[in-house]
Amino acid sequence: MKFELMLTSNSNTGNRDSRYAYGVMFLCITALGTFAMAARSVVDPDVWWHLRTGQLILQNHAIFYTDPYSFTAFGRPWINHEWLSDVLMYGLYSMGSWPALIVAFACFASVALVLAFLRCKASPAVAAMVTICCATATMPSLGARPQVISFLLIGIFLAILDWSEQRPSILAFLPLLMLFWVNLHAGYAAGIALIVIYLAGAALDAAFGIATWEQANIRLQKLGMVLIVCLAVIPLNPYGFKMFGYPFETLRSQAMQNLIQEWASPNFHELKHAPALVLLLAILAIFALKPRRVLPSEILLLLATVMGAMFSVRHIPILALAAIPILSRMLQEQVGEFSQIQTSNLRLDPRKLILNGAIVVGLLVFVTVRVIRLNNLQLKSETANFPTGAVTFLLEQNIKGRLLNPYDWGGYLIWKLYPNTQVFIDGRADVYGDKLIDQSVASYYLRGSWDIPLKSWPIKTALLPAQAPLVQGLQAHGWGPIYADHQAVVLQHSD
Repeated sequence: MKFELMLTSNSNTGNRDSRYAYGVMFLCITALGTFAMAARSVVDPDVWWHLRTGQLILQNHAIFYTDPYSFTAFGRPWINHEWLSDVLMYGLYSMGSWPALIVAFACFASVALVLAFLRCKASPAVAAMVTICCATATMPSLGARPQVISFLLIGIFLAILDWSEQRPSILAFLPLLMLFWVNLHAGYAAGIALIVIYLAGAALDAAFGIATWEQANIRLQKLGMVLIVCLAVIPLNPYGFKMFGYPFETLRSQAMQNLIQEWASPNFHELKHAPALVLLLAILAIFALKPRRVLPSEILLLLATVMGAMFSVRHIPILALAAIPILSRMLQEQVGEFSQIQTSNLRLDPRKLILNGAIVVGLLVFVTVRVIRLNNLQLKSETANFPTGAVTFLLEQNIKGRLLNPYDWGGYLIWKLYPNTQVFIDGRADVYGDKLIDQSVASYYLRGSWDIPLKSWPIKTALLPAQAPLVQGLQAHGWGPIYADHQAVVLQHSD
């Protein structure tokens, strides 16, 4: 990758060396800055069942095909599209505990964003600023979760698709990456979609005279062949051809769209989605101020990723990765003249090198301190988000069997109590289906026939948030608390 204004000038060697040092400094700032933003405590509700599943896969040398964790869906078919991510996560945890997970997944996110930075045809300063600003829009979706692995692979796919215009041979890496991706996460569908978008984009550029049809035909043939090979490797997973339909089944789930926040459209009244709103406004500004400077292929990519982001919060990071190079180029055109004046006078000044090095070292120290602090706060974060006291009580009292629990705590209970306890529900929404998810919500809030689970399964123990409406409903039906703290209550039915 070449920084257009900083590294491609034909000036003397001193200026060239200075521009190179300048570029490397901003590369380091981008890498360390995005790493610090992405690093966070491990509190995702699903991370726990991922760890347990990875552990069991490694212990048993076998992959799950049916649900082993719940009493409501036990034995029901389970397409664990993240099985290889589960193994990776447990492997990291077993080798380095929480710091390993924090560092690894922050690195995955940072690499994806750094690749977007390297795709920019702008000065390092402009590219770094735009990358870090856009990175803020991705923050609600990051953490130690398999989706971040898809985020990394989307970043790699975009880089290869962009750079393959000059080096078509690197397209050969896409099928190999797809082979891993389809075993890591169902987000592989985004990779297929990107190839299709770039195919259509190449045709649009030719149709509008941006490129000749002779050039476009060569690219279309190569992209078409890569698309066919990528589609051919999708069945190379433990679940075979079923993985073709799995991503679309998830997208069609009405219960997931309605009840799981990250599957819903972004709510711009929430502060955490403000950066995404700014990103969308910046894209609108591009079309308003410089409509002719945006290529037809770029318009198609932006339209597709904006639609995805509006459909679901978890697609906002894809929009950010797609938009960073386009926004950088547009901004560079606004500041280009000033930037050229400044960079033409650069000299390799030892004092500047020392200052630049000090900035990078300072960021490195900050990142190290942040990881250490996050690790020290991990237990506190776990206690704040999950019923650690109630789980300890269940273990001490040797209470086993079926447990009525809320959706967000199911994964944690699988990690702590399986195999002696079977959960009512957990974060594997696709296993339970819309009907059971809707029923779990109705029971929690005492809506309609809220007591159907009590009639359908012989449940004797419940672990619920202390303020859950269901607690009052159970107490009115002969259940009594045997443990309670500020966060959770354990109830049993008095036979």
